[in-house]
Amino acid sequence: MLDMPQILLVKTSSMGDVIHNLPIIADIRAHYPDAHFDWMVEESFAEIPRLHPQVRNTIPVAVRRWRKSLLHRNTWHEIAELKKRLSPTTYDLIIDTQGLLKSALLAQFSHGDIHGMDYHSAREPIASFFYKQKHHVAKQQHAVSRNRALAALALHYPIPTSAPDYGLAATSLQSLPLALPAHYVVGLHGTSRDSKLWPISHWVALAKHLKEAGLSLVLPWSNPAEEQRAKSIAEQASNALVLPKLKLTPLATILAHAQFNIGVDTGLMHLSTALDKPSIAIYTDTNPEYTGVMGGGNNAAINIGGKAQTPSAEDVFDLARKFISKDFINKDYINKDTP
Repeated sequence: MLDMPQILLVKTSSMGDVIHNLPIIADIRAHYPDAHFDWMVEESFAEIPRLHPQVRNTIPVAVRRWRKSLLHRNTWHEIAELKKRLSPTTYDLIIDTQGLLKSALLAQFSHGDIHGMDYHSAREPIASFFYKQKHHVAKQQHAVSRNRALAALALHYPIPTSAPDYGLAATSLQSLPLALPAHYVVGLHGTSRDSKLWPISHWVALAKHLKEAGLSLVLPWSNPAEEQRAKSIAEQASNALVLPKLKLTPLATILAHAQFNIGVDTGLMHLSTALDKPSIAIYTDTNPEYTGVMGGGNNAAINIGGKAQTPSAEDVFDLARKFISKDFINKDYINKDTP
C-alpha cells in the first residue's frame, strides 16, 4: 500500500445506503491519514459525498435514468464520458460496498483492484464474480457495520468497533435565503412508500406537544403529495411551518441546526444522524434492526416502531423530551416533570 493511497468508493444509491457508507472514510484515515477519496454515486445523491470534506472528487452516474433510455444516443454518450473521466486515474483500491450487479459493473469502468463482498456476503451474489479481491462480511449486522468491515478487510486493519464517524460538514443558517424559528424540530414526514407514513393526526398531536415545550415543527417536502401533507399538518398546528421546496444541501443545513429531528423511514433521517443531531426514526412497515438510524459518538439516534406498528405521538414525544433544552423551553413546561 502506498503512503498516499488513491481510493475509489462505489456506493451509488439509495440515500440511506450512501450515508451508511460515510464512516469508512474516517476509519481508513485513522490508519492511512493521507488517503485520497473519490466517490462514484447516483447523480440524485451526489450532494451527500460532497458534504464530506475528505471526498476529493464526486463522480456522478445515472443508472436510474440510463435504464429508461438504454437505446438512446445520449445514454451511451454519458457512459463514454464516465469512462473517459475515470481513465486517467489508477486507484490503489476500488471498494464496492454496494454489492449489486450494477455497482460491480460500474466499478469495471475504473482502473485498479476492485474489492467487494464474496458470493455469500454480497446483496446480489453474482456481483462477487466481478471483484478481484473478495471478502466475507457477515450479513446479520447493521449496514454501517458491514461497510466498515469490508473497508477494514480491504485495507488490512482491525474491523472497528467504535461508534461511526460520518464526518459531514454543514454550512451556517445565515447562508439560507429564508427565516426559520429560533427553536425548531424538523419533521421528516415524507417517504418512498405510503405504508411507511405516519398518520397526519399523529404529526398534529406531536406538534402540539412541541408547542407546549416552546418548539416549532418545520416541515420540508419534495413532491406535491408531500407538500399537501405538510400543509394539512400546518393547517391544524399553529407552530408548524411548511418550508419551500429545497435541494439537499440547504436542507442538510436546516437539519444540522435543529434542536433535534423526527421522521419516518427515509434517507433524510439517516442524514440527520450523520450530521450529528439527535434523531428519532419512526418505523411502521419495516424492521430497523439492520438499516435503522445509527448514531455517531456524540449524538443519540433512536428507532421506534417496526413492521405493522404505529407508535403514538405520545410515545415519540416521550423519547424527544430528553433532547429538549431547558435553556429556552416554557417555564410552565419545566414544571411538568420535564427530565
